[in-house]
Amino acid sequence: MRATGIVRKIDDLGRIVIPKEIRRTMRIREGDPLEIYTDRDGSVIFKKYSIMGGLGEFSAQFCDSLNRTTGQVTVITDRDSVIAVAGAPRREWMDKAISPELERLMEGRQIYQHKQGETGIPMCAGDNRFCLDTVAPILSEGDVLGGVLFVAPEEQLTGTEVEYKLAQSVASFLGKHMES
Repeated sequence: MRATGIVRKIDDLGRIVIPKEIRRTMRIREGDPLEIYTDRDGSVIFKKYSIMGGLGEFSAQFCDSLNRTTGQVTVITDRDSVIAVAGAPRREWMDKAISPELERLMEGRQIYQHKQGETGIPMCAGDNRFCLDTVAPILSEGDVLGGVLFVAPEEQLTGTEVEYKLAQSVASFLGKHMES
């Protein structure tokens, strides 16, 4: 844990304001759920709660299946980070923050597919090695929960119709699964 040097008082209703700088750095938006932990030494820890985080193993199985079917690197994310990957080193990518560009694409609620001649969009923040080939946002009751991605090095982006349909189907399935 790092000390920020910021001190806030709790108001009469038990509320505390999380400073704007911390919300921006941690990508905490209005309405985002936070999980509260306590420690034996009296620490109170707030952690962003990922609805998709509970689907880690389920998502990993989907990624493996998509990877075996297409031969492409397949990734499933929540709104902030990678939760499942197949076809690339898991340890390197798991829990890695997604790029701001990917976040904007998912917020647009449309399927994205790379077009030949366009510059590749990086998948992860600060890492341009793998770019987005196809992105299908996972929507549940109108909310964006994450995305189903096919990624590749920029020179290998293909953007096929099969990837488009598979990403769309899996994203739709995961969204419906979260509603039930």
